[in-house]
Amino acid sequence: MQQRIATSDEFIRLEEIHKVYTRGAIDVPVLRGVSLAIARREMVALMGASGSGKTTLINLLGFLDRPTSGRHWLDGRDVTGLSEVERAWLRSREIGFVFQNFNLLPRMTALENVMMPFVYGSHESSERECRVRARQLPERVGLGDRLDHEPARLSGGEQQRVAIARALINRCSLLIADEPTGNLDSKTGEDLLALFRQLNLEDGLTIVLVTHDPTVAAHAGRIIRIRDGRVFDEDRDAATRQGVLHSLQTRALDRAGGTSQHASGSPPGAAACSMMPPRRTAMDDLWFFARTTSTALRSLRRNVMRSALTTLGIIIGVGSLLAIAEIGKGAWTAIRTLLTKTGVDNIVVQAGAASRNGVSLGSGSIKTLTPEDAEAILHECPSVDSLAPMVFTRRQVVHGNKNWVPSTFVGTTPGYLRVREWEDLDEGEAFTEHDVRDVAMVCLLGQTIARELFDEQSPVGQEVYVSDVPLRVIGVLNRKGADIVGEDQDDLLVAPWTTVKFRISAAGGGGRGAPRGDPADLLSPQARRYPRGQAEAFPTVSPIQAMDTPRLDRLSNVDSILVRALSTEEIPAAMDQIQRVLSQRHHIAAGEPADFTVRDFTEVVQAVKGTVGLVAGLLLCVALIALIVGGIGIMNIMLVTVTERYREIGLRMAVGARSRDILRQFLVEAVMLCLLGGAVGIAVGRSASVLVRLLARWPTEPSLVAVLASVSVSVTVGVIFGYYPAWKASRLDPIEALRFE
Repeated sequence: MQQRIATSDEFIRLEEIHKVYTRGAIDVPVLRGVSLAIARREMVALMGASGSGKTTLINLLGFLDRPTSGRHWLDGRDVTGLSEVERAWLRSREIGFVFQNFNLLPRMTALENVMMPFVYGSHESSERECRVRARQLPERVGLGDRLDHEPARLSGGEQQRVAIARALINRCSLLIADEPTGNLDSKTGEDLLALFRQLNLEDGLTIVLVTHDPTVAAHAGRIIRIRDGRVFDEDRDAATRQGVLHSLQTRALDRAGGTSQHASGSPPGAAACSMMPPRRTAMDDLWFFARTTSTALRSLRRNVMRSALTTLGIIIGVGSLLAIAEIGKGAWTAIRTLLTKTGVDNIVVQAGAASRNGVSLGSGSIKTLTPEDAEAILHECPSVDSLAPMVFTRRQVVHGNKNWVPSTFVGTTPGYLRVREWEDLDEGEAFTEHDVRDVAMVCLLGQTIARELFDEQSPVGQEVYVSDVPLRVIGVLNRKGADIVGEDQDDLLVAPWTTVKFRISAAGGGGRGAPRGDPADLLSPQARRYPRGQAEAFPTVSPIQAMDTPRLDRLSNVDSILVRALSTEEIPAAMDQIQRVLSQRHHIAAGEPADFTVRDFTEVVQAVKGTVGLVAGLLLCVALIALIVGGIGIMNIMLVTVTERYREIGLRMAVGARSRDILRQFLVEAVMLCLLGGAVGIAVGRSASVLVRLLARWPTEPSLVAVLASVSVSVTVGVIFGYYPAWKASRLDPIEALRFE
C-alpha cells in the first residue's frame, strides 16, 4: 500500500476526486475534482444545496462508495484501492454514521440497535462487556432510562441519540452526521449540536456535519461549501478556530498521558489505523451465528402468519416423508415377520439328482442325506441356530367316519418347530427326541386337518389312522395361514421321522410316495385279503412283527434338512459352512459335482422387499414434490423479505457488515424457517403415524433415521432455496439500499 507523507494533524485528504454514475447509456458526473483535507479532531460542516454532491462525498469518506478517479488518504495511508472486506472493516472500526432518518431497526430495542455494530466488528470483549459498554454510552448521550424501548416509543431526539450511540459504540475516529437535525425541532436540534461539540472538544472525535442550514454549520470549526460537485469555498471563523486549537491541545495532553479520553475509552488516532481485518476466530463465528440466529427468529416473529403459511409446504412435505417412512418400515417389519413364518428365512439342504440312461430323475432322486449329516451340520457350523431332518409321504388320515389327505405329511425332529418358529402350540405339547428314538406313534396336527377331522372337538389325546397305523394326537399347532404362494400352512401332520419312515412308509428309500412292495401295503386289509404271491413255508418274521420291530439303521437316509441360521445376515455364511461340511463328509473333491444342493429363499425376500420399496419410493417422491413446492414458497417469501428490508441491509453494511455477513444472515433465516417447518412437520408426521396405527390398524414403527433424514432434508431445502435470495441481498449496493423507499 502506498504511503504518503502527511502533516501530523492531517487525518483525511482527498485529491482530484471524481465520481460519475452511469444511467443506461448516459454518464452523470456528480463530483468534479474535489480536493480537501480534514485535520484530526476537527469539526467540519459540509454545506450545499440538494444535488450539489455532498451526500456522494460523505459516502466516499465513509467507504460506502468508491471514487471513479482520484486519491483518498486516511490517517496517512492510501485507501483508494481497498477491497470490499477491508472497506467494511474500516466502517466497523473507524467510521460512525448518524443518519437524518435515524435508520433504527423497528423490531429491536434501543439497546439492541446500539449493539448492532458488535455483530460485525471485532470481538475482543465478551458479550457481557459489550452490553456494559452499550449501556454506558447511551447514558453519556442522555438516554439512560429508555434502552429497553423500541424506536416507535421514542421521540425524534431520543432516536437520534440512539443513532449517535450506535455510531460511537465501536470507538470510531470519524463521525459523519447527515442532516442530523433535519427531522428535529429547534430545541432538540440545539441539544444534539451541543452534544456533537462536546464529543469533538472533549473526546477528540473528527466530525463531518452535512447540512444546508447555516445555523447548524455555525457550530463547526470549518465550513466547506460544495456546488455542482466542486468545493468552491472554505470558511473558518476565529471562535471555531479557537475550538480546533483547543482540540489539538487536548490531543497533545492525551499523548502526554492526560485524562481526556474518547467516549469508548481510548484516544482516536493514537496509532495509524490498520487496513487489514484480523482473521475471525471460531469464537467470533460462534458469536456471529448466535446473534444471526437471534435476529432471524426475531424477523420470523415479526410476521407470524406469513411465516406459518410459508412453512406450510415444508410441514406437509416433512410430515408426509416421516409418516410414509414409519408406515413403510412397519409394513416391511410385518411382511418380514410373515415371511419368516412361511420359512423363507430358512435354508434347505436337498439330496442330489440321479440319472438313468442320460435322463435326470430330478432333485432328491438319489438319497444321500442322513441324520448323521444333520448332526454334523448342527455341531460344526457356527452360523446355524437349529435344524430338522425331514422325510415326506402322502397318506390318507382317518378318524371315525371322516378322512383327509393333508397337503404336507412330514416326519421330522422336535427341532422342526424351532426352525419354523412354531414352538408355541395352540394346545397340547410337542413330541421329544425320546419319541424319535422310540419310533413313538404320536403326531401333531395343523389347524386345518384338526378342523376337518374333529370339527369343534379337541383332538388332543385322540387317535387318527394312517394306513391302519394308529397315531395319538398330542398337540395342535398354532394357526399360520397361507404362505407366500398361497398354500395352506395349517394343512399338515407332523410326526417323528422314524415313525413316518419305518412305520408308515416302511421302506428305507422313503420318499413322498410309498414305493412298490411297501410293508404298509402288505399290512392293509386289501393286501391281507388278497395276498401277493405264495407264502413261505417257514416265514422267519411276520409283517406284524416287522412293523413292531423296525430296523433303525444309522445310515437311513432323509429327504432333506431344513436349517435355520442365527440371523438373516448369517444365511450366506451358514450356506458356505454347510457346503464345506457336507463336501467333506461325502468325500467330494474340488471341481466334482455335489450329490446335494443347498439353497435359500433370498430371491423371494428380495422380490417382496423390492416391491415394498418401490411403493414406498413412489410415495416418498410425492412427499419430496411437496418439499420442493414448499422450498419454492420459501424462496419467494425470502425474495419479498429482501425487498422489504433494503434499508436494513444498507444500514448493516454501513455499520461494518460484509457481503458474506449479509449472505450468511439471510441464509440462516431461510434455514431457520425450514427447521421450524421441519420440527412441526416431524410432530405432524409422528401424529399421523400414530393415528394410522390406532384407527386403520396398519403396522407402523418409529424410525430415528427418518427423523434425522427429515431434519437433513429441511436444512438442505433451506440452503438450496434460501441461497439465491441471500446472495441477492449480499449483492445490494449499500447506497442504493439506504435510499430505497
